[in-house]
Amino acid sequence: MQLKNKYVSNIPLIALIAANIIPLWGVVFMGWDAFYIVLLYWSENLAVGFYNVLKMAFAGFLKPSKHLGKLFLIPFFIAHYGGFCAVHGVFVLALFGKDDSSFMKGADWPCFLVFVQMLLNVIKHAYSVMPLAMRYALGALFVSHGVSFVCNYLIKGEYATSKPDKLMGSPYGRVVVMHVAIIFGAFLTMALGSPVGILIILVGIKTYLDVVFHLRQHKKMQVKTVSA
Repeated sequence: MQLKNKYVSNIPLIALIAANIIPLWGVVFMGWDAFYIVLLYWSENLAVGFYNVLKMAFAGFLKPSKHLGKLFLIPFFIAHYGGFCAVHGVFVLALFGKDDSSFMKGADWPCFLVFVQMLLNVIKHAYSVMPLAMRYALGALFVSHGVSFVCNYLIKGEYATSKPDKLMGSPYGRVVVMHVAIIFGAFLTMALGSPVGILIILVGIKTYLDVVFHLRQHKKMQVKTVSA
């Protein structure tokens, strides 16, 4: 029984590693270059933000009135993180000469919602330049984050000790550290002509960082859940 429980508890980590193997397949067998790798990992930020919104929505409070604060925090996070991802996406596309300068065209949504509209424009353009296999890879990354959300956050009860105000800032550290490493590696691969060996190392570094962040985050959350 203990072995079975240990296996079940490792399902999110297994799903995470499995999803990260797909970009490796793309590099080795489908000729993906640095642009496709960086764009795929930028797109993963959308999965991180999507499930963070769900975490904020499902965060537990003893007092029902406390949930009212989510009505402000969740839209604020969507606008703020959406703007952050939009600017980041424009930078990635411009870095590889794939932008078409249309991200702000027709940006007429009111106030801070313009950042959400800009993000949707960037997503539309990014999706249009993705090959079909890369879209499947992105889907696998979304699924892996979903598995972690269900297993760790809902089933293991991390939601009970989570606070929406703390969750608001949680994705940024991962995104910044991850993409500083990835973009540095992308510059190196572009300078050397996108050799397969360095792209494999880049995917390996990203997978390693993913595993480290995953284990660190959920170990911390499990300690909070047990102490609560």
